Amino acid sequence: MDRRSFILGTSALASQLLVGCADNNQAKLNVQLLKGSIPGQVVNQFSKSLQQKAQLKFAPVGQLQDLFDQLQTWQGKTKNTDGKGWLPSLRLPQFQKTVVADLVTLADYTLKEAIEQKLIQPLEESQLKQWSALPEPWQKLVRRNDQGNLDAQGKIWAAPYRWGSTVIVYRRDKFKKPPKDWTDLWQSECKGRISLLDQPREVIGIVLKKLGKSYNTENLDKVPSLEKELRTLNQQVKFYASDKYLEPLIIGDTWLAVAWSSDVVRMLTRYPELAAIIPESGTAMWSDLWVRPVGGKSALSSEWIDFCWTPNIAKQISLLTKTNSPISTDIATFDIQEPLRNLLVSNSQFFDKNEYLLPLSQSTQKQYQDLFTRIKNEG
Repeated sequence: MDRRSFILGTSALASQLLVGCADNNQAKLNVQLLKGSIPGQVVNQFSKSLQQKAQLKFAPVGQLQDLFDQLQTWQGKTKNTDGKGWLPSLRLPQFQKTVVADLVTLADYTLKEAIEQKLIQPLEESQLKQWSALPEPWQKLVRRNDQGNLDAQGKIWAAPYRWGSTVIVYRRDKFKKPPKDWTDLWQSECKGRISLLDQPREVIGIVLKKLGKSYNTENLDKVPSLEKELRTLNQQVKFYASDKYLEPLIIGDTWLAVAWSSDVVRMLTRYPELAAIIPESGTAMWSDLWVRPVGGKSALSSEWIDFCWTPNIAKQISLLTKTNSPISTDIATFDIQEPLRNLLVSNSQFFDKNEYLLPLSQSTQKQYQDLFTRIKNEG
């Protein structure tokens, strides 16, 4: 999957935020983060909160995939062209320096791969003072075994700092009755007017939720009518895309799109003809995580993570980046712009219906991919 990998920026390294003068005796923290995911003022507040002066380097990177590639580059690994193994990297990294960062933003759906390839090291629970403030769903998400699979007794491999979900975004002027759930994608008025994410787990997941099943269903062959419903949905679709799928919606070429909330929030305030909802039956969630690359050494890493988890800072990250926080905050409805309230205000029951796309076995992943490809190619 490549959530937001094309939309967040074209340059691999946009700019750097340096706080503190260079001093070899000072503590240092080197962070490579997803562009736009942490406000600069939060970094400045962190610098002021430290008891001793430190040299902080925060380098924003435009694409999640580039961040994962950098983790591989540091360990001398990259995926070869035929996808059959891992070979030493022959291409020059697009980053300014090859110094291993202390923390890196990672997408939750690549956490298993990063652990399997030994690109990251676990975090120490004893050094995370705010760990107990992190709600259970996120604790479960980042506790993994050495194969990267969920394990309640596993190590802590990452620290989530913001999250969002898969949503329905639509044109207000095209629907007499606004869509509320996935079932509305099957309406006759939507035929040829829908764009879907070009992702097997997301698309098949829509059908699974319509049928009352989980996004993480292991054996698709045991789900009655799945293929029939998927084929009918495919006939509704104008195109599949994971990038530039909102532009056709803006000009009216499509009426409805399935999108990642991070792509949608900035559009909603600019184009009042658009609205977005989280489907009533539940949807998929995504999370941006802090991970420690193998070789990262700074003792300030845990302090930064704890800082991101303090309620007032978590609230700032949420409001300023227009995402949700894993930490409970006192964000009031009126603090959020009206077009975004459907997406950014959640309650304690939110996790009863919504779920992360969890790691599946290779055979199950192939089952999703093969079914998706076959139905999509039917036209």
